[in-house]
Amino acid sequence: MQVTETEIPAVKRVVPKRHGDDRGWFSEVYRADVLAEHGIANAFVQDNQSFSAPAGTIRGLHFQVAPNAQAKLVRVLAGAILDVAVDLRAESATYGRHVAVRLDAAGGEQLFVPAGFAHGFCTLEPNTMVAYKVDAY
Repeated sequence: MQVTETEIPAVKRVVPKRHGDDRGWFSEVYRADVLAEHGIANAFVQDNQSFSAPAGTIRGLHFQVAPNAQAKLVRVLAGAILDVAVDLRAESATYGRHVAVRLDAAGGEQLFVPAGFAHGFCTLEPNTMVAYKVDAY
């Protein structure tokens, strides 16, 4: 599993390694120990899933305030999205900046969005399914 920073260091790309053969592939999509080594030590408490039939569907931007602020680990199960995170942490050096990352099922890449960010996405393909873990209800 490879974890790298985006243009906003707190937002991270997570790329699970795929082990493939003639039958297909296998991937560990969540490893708490590996993520913790890269500063992602969140205790995720809920998994969410959304399905959008048409391309061009916009979901978000969503934001939660304390005590319900949520960090998210986002991945695409089918289709593709442009995933956007906006830093709303007033004390942050990157306050007001955003990052946009294309995620798709074919690549398996994920995006970690910390608490204090607005988050949303636009579907780039029809029949797109997105799953994400959150660390608060």
